Amino acid sequence: MSSTEVPFVPATNVLPKVAAVRVAEGERLRSVGLPGITLTVRSRPPAREGLPAALYVHGLGGSSQNWSALMQELDAVVDGEAVDLPGFGDSPPPDDGDYSISAHARAVIRYLDASGRGPVHLFGNSLGGAVSTRVAAVRPDLVRTLTLVSPALPEIRVQRSAVPTALLAVPGVTALFTRLSRDWTAEQRVRGVMALCYGDPERVTPEGFRHAVEEMERRQQLPYFWDAMTRSARGIVNAYTLGGQHALWRQAERVLAPTLLVYGGRDQLVGYRMARKAARAFRDSRLLTLPDAGHVAMMEYPETVARAFTELLASQGDLEAGVGAGGVNRGGAEGALASEAVSGGDVGSARAGDGIDDVVESSGAGG
Repeated sequence: MSSTEVPFVPATNVLPKVAAVRVAEGERLRSVGLPGITLTVRSRPPAREGLPAALYVHGLGGSSQNWSALMQELDAVVDGEAVDLPGFGDSPPPDDGDYSISAHARAVIRYLDASGRGPVHLFGNSLGGAVSTRVAAVRPDLVRTLTLVSPALPEIRVQRSAVPTALLAVPGVTALFTRLSRDWTAEQRVRGVMALCYGDPERVTPEGFRHAVEEMERRQQLPYFWDAMTRSARGIVNAYTLGGQHALWRQAERVLAPTLLVYGGRDQLVGYRMARKAARAFRDSRLLTLPDAGHVAMMEYPETVARAFTELLASQGDLEAGVGAGGVNRGGAEGALASEAVSGGDVGSARAGDGIDDVVESSGAGG
């Protein structure tokens, strides 16, 4: 954000009343106040006490609801929570109007420090994948394993279908788009998003589509929704241009946690060709490629992603007793696909230091 740009951040006490966020059966929502931000956290009670903690971080324009299916698949494996990043889902905008990758990473770190749940099994999709990569690089003490679904890491040749999303970062484009699309219904917007994000939009159930339309109608009433989208998109573009120790690929190389990478063959936003580069960059990684998946594999193939994650835990000797190493005991052909598609990535030796204290939060930060 330039020094002359004044952030539009409505005070949280004057925001309009909108419909309540949907909470699936078995889920809970709570609001957590932290310095400069208020986060809504979605949780699902684990199948039993004592399971390791997990935190899920959504992508651009998404919310904690994007993880509901995977959270349910893994409720016998981890004690899961999903966070709404500032300005998304049910979380109000940040006080300072900062939507950069580093700001979102600070929000995650502040929550983990305040909750005392770390180290966690950290999951991230798209923007959330970039945020989670930064968190894992600068605060390795908070991350037990890292699972990235189509992470928004820099590409030299951006896919043509991803250009409209990147254009949100250009000043004036959002206002123009808003004027041009003001007559679009929530249903039309949802169909467009699903066509872009799903490998096969027909996989969405009628109930799932209806819930997505209801959520879009709710978001359209929020005066800060497009501001959060625009500034977060700009944050991704800005992060792509950073060099040195702040570069996302450099930070990927610094991640110590065992990492599961998930890429979809029909992803229109993150290039499928980036899968192998990511597997080389993350030193202790395994790669799951799903040829028919799009940008949100955890929503399209939650059983497969869950099975691959439990296989990661089993390989680390970190799977709780009573859970099969083959997955979450729900069977099906997709489990075999995960077993075949996962392969070991490049593994390097751990390096200490690397300027952790210089980026995002110091190791001793409390928020």
